[in-house]
Amino acid sequence: MTIANPAFAIAVGSGIAMAFQGAVNSTAANAIGLWETTFVVSASGTLLAGLGLAAGLNGGGLARLGAAPWWSLLGGPVGPLITIAVAYGIRKVGAVNATTAIIVGQIGTAAIIDHLGWLGVRPIAFSPVKILGLVLLAVGARILLN
Repeated sequence: MTIANPAFAIAVGSGIAMAFQGAVNSTAANAIGLWETTFVVSASGTLLAGLGLAAGLNGGGLARLGAAPWWSLLGGPVGPLITIAVAYGIRKVGAVNATTAIIVGQIGTAAIIDHLGWLGVRPIAFSPVKILGLVLLAVGARILLN
């Protein structure tokens, strides 16, 4: 897999959107409350997803919902918890510190998921070079968090 892969550009865009979302959610939470913000974020996301389905942007079908493993649908209830945690973290420690902690947690967990092939992903072995990358990430995170 190379950096020229369009999936990387989409992932970078996702990261940019996540940083934006965390900051605006934190501001909204200061104004209307953490749970209220989470409700508005979840409701508006549900509306947008519904509009996408109505516009024919679906690739499967809700009729096949029962074919999905039960645990594969946990992203729904986990989403609001993530929204709450990110908005809270940014409010308390700032965008860079919270995002650094989030990224370290994400990459560490993703490395385990990839290596073990958990949650339906194709196993990707974790090499010594990738372990070095995790160590360097941790060092960089420590520098950012000082």
